[in-house]
Amino acid sequence: MTDSQKWLVFAFISGSVWLLYLLAPVLMPFAFAAMLAYLGDPLTDKLETYRLSRTKAVLVVFSAMTLVFVLILLLLVPLLEYQIERFLSNLPAYVSWLNETVIPWTQRRFHLGIKPVNLNQIINLVKNHWEQAGGIAAALMSSVSHSGGVLAEWVMNLLLIPVVTFYLLRDWDSLIVKMHDLLPRRIAPITAKLAGEVDTVLSAFVRGQFYVMLALGCIYSIGLWMTGLDLALLIGMLAGLVSFVPYLGSIVGIVIAGIAALVQFHELIQLVPVAIVFIIGQSLEGMLLTPMLVGDKIGLHPVAVMFAVLAGGQLFGFLGVLLALPVASISMVLLRHMHDLYRDSDFYVRQ
Repeated sequence: MTDSQKWLVFAFISGSVWLLYLLAPVLMPFAFAAMLAYLGDPLTDKLETYRLSRTKAVLVVFSAMTLVFVLILLLLVPLLEYQIERFLSNLPAYVSWLNETVIPWTQRRFHLGIKPVNLNQIINLVKNHWEQAGGIAAALMSSVSHSGGVLAEWVMNLLLIPVVTFYLLRDWDSLIVKMHDLLPRRIAPITAKLAGEVDTVLSAFVRGQFYVMLALGCIYSIGLWMTGLDLALLIGMLAGLVSFVPYLGSIVGIVIAGIAALVQFHELIQLVPVAIVFIIGQSLEGMLLTPMLVGDKIGLHPVAVMFAVLAGGQLFGFLGVLLALPVASISMVLLRHMHDLYRDSDFYVRQ
């Protein structure tokens, strides 16, 4: 590759990153759709082996994904709304216990000048706004309907996701073939090899980690429900959703669940079953779920995962968080290839 070609490649990559930064809000539904299509492509390929056409197989998979999504909404949203409303209704009692028990004990124990928390006005304000909003759906609609443009953009992005998902699922294999045909013949073999490694890593992350998150959310929610915690579903699903960052799900879950248990039961002994739930969940993740569903194909260090998520969020917002680990996984494959080239080079071998 000549110097001019190298500069051309550098300019292309720089321009692509800058364009991605500018178009981040627009690309959000396409990123979601691509991840959903990637999740559904293996099942679609499997159905094609049963003599179904690609379009019919896509219709089956797309209908199944839509049905699962609708069922989750119908089951989870009312439960989450009930738990949030219950939490808000109990806030005055929680604050009273905090001011009358926790803060005086802390002052006597550690000799700290902590003032009582005065949150009654804030609690009433939050409760009034929640009641006026009429629940989760109304609160969401009121937040996006302050202007017709924002509402139209929100609805358009929501409608784009299933449409783009359907077409990506239908044309996924043909797109891969066309991209391969566009490659220069001299680099096609090594590019195909790297693409296969990237597909292995992304498959382990996007598909495997999704199932791990879902399983952990169910484990944490059921376990906390068995302890009698009122906010079991809310805290369990939150811990499961953030578990794509190593150890973050269990840390966030055990801290929030511990505080909720103290506020609800007013006894330190109630922290024991909460801790047991997250110890069991973390053990199942490490010994069963991750080896079975993800495997050891990603190979990203936990610190690298945390940095990738934070850096992606800082640069591109929520789109960066969504794409941080897939991009990091692809980068890891490329760096591994560059490392092999370096070890085989004269610069490294020559004495």
